[in-house]
Amino acid sequence: MARPVDFGALTAGFGPPPPVVAAGVSGGPHSLALAVLARDWAARAGIRFLALIVDHGLRPESAAEAAHVRAMLAGQGIAARVLTLALAPGPAMQERAREGRLAALLAACLEEGAAWLMLGHHRLDQAETLLFRAARGSGEAGLAAMPGWRAAPEALVLRPLLGTPPAALEDVCTRAGLPPVRDPSNDNPRFARIRTRAALADPDGEGAVVGALAQAAHALGRRRARRDAALADRAARAVTLLPCGAARVDAAALDAPLLAALLRVVGGARHAPARAEVEALLARGQGTLGGAWWRADGWVLREPSLLEALVPARAGAVWDGRWHLEQDMPGCMLGAAGAGLDGPWPAAVRKGLPALWKDGRLYAVPHIGLGPPVPGLTFRPAGGPLTAVFGVSLELGIHPGQIRPMLGSTSALLPTKE
Repeated sequence: MARPVDFGALTAGFGPPPPVVAAGVSGGPHSLALAVLARDWAARAGIRFLALIVDHGLRPESAAEAAHVRAMLAGQGIAARVLTLALAPGPAMQERAREGRLAALLAACLEEGAAWLMLGHHRLDQAETLLFRAARGSGEAGLAAMPGWRAAPEALVLRPLLGTPPAALEDVCTRAGLPPVRDPSNDNPRFARIRTRAALADPDGEGAVVGALAQAAHALGRRRARRDAALADRAARAVTLLPCGAARVDAAALDAPLLAALLRVVGGARHAPARAEVEALLARGQGTLGGAWWRADGWVLREPSLLEALVPARAGAVWDGRWHLEQDMPGCMLGAAGAGLDGPWPAAVRKGLPALWKDGRLYAVPHIGLGPPVPGLTFRPAGGPLTAVFGVSLELGIHPGQIRPMLGSTSALLPTKE
């Protein structure tokens, strides 16, 4: 029989829990076990726990399955909410489903006030990830596999079960009397990850090979964390990221990793540009890359020619992939402020500021105090804030609770220099 899971010990490194915690629950054995473990842990801590079930809508029976999972959880005294996706058919379905699922989970966390989102990835998942990325030629950062936690603008994403074999989680479900829902796509060899899992031939995740791979991922993760911590220290001394989404950087302290991170945040891209491209830009001393423009005067700003067109200023609107609007502004459009504005920053920065337009006229530019305030307009680039770029490790003595106040803040996405 598998060793019991000590969930309190697994979450201890994350620091004091917030008042509300959520978990993604698919109905599979591992996420169901996470829900049961988190329910008991939350009850002891005196906090609210919520299970979030995503219906991808990819199979005719998916809605019924989601309702069934919700009913099962209700029988365990676990509050749950079903989130429905509307994914279009097409290629890269697993990747798009994964991205859509995480986006829906994080949006629900924001709505529910849940500062932590727990996911049920376990030791076999970690081993598979390392092997899968190695086969694709990933570098050291990719081979570090999944981190135990990372920050997103909406909530901290935690993986407390990364060191736990799936057999132990199956045992949790058995003890709770919960029959898992098995997704047939998890056995479809058409997907590369499923073929990787089959090659490991260790469904319980307790064998020597899986253990060695998971250990290697952990060791590489610690190396990545130390490197990221050093990068964050340089950023604290060299960079100021302004609430308007542009940055100032001291060129004397700039190197390729720091410039790559700045380009990703300011440009709003999900991933940083390739290192070789960043090094070439650094050698030139200025230029555009990854949707951002690094100027010789030290400014890093959104590339003006790539700014998106106006969009209706409705609740949930996203403009330019970076600016999110949380409430309706009737009769308005959200887009770039354009030329002709006075203000404290260079004209190119002012031109790209998020603004509201009404009846063809500029109505509000909140970052320079023009017009009425625009509640709920936040800078949330696709790749996340600083804490998503420079993930300081638990081993270095910093836990997620210490960075929670930074999340969602447009003025604290990067440490500022005095």
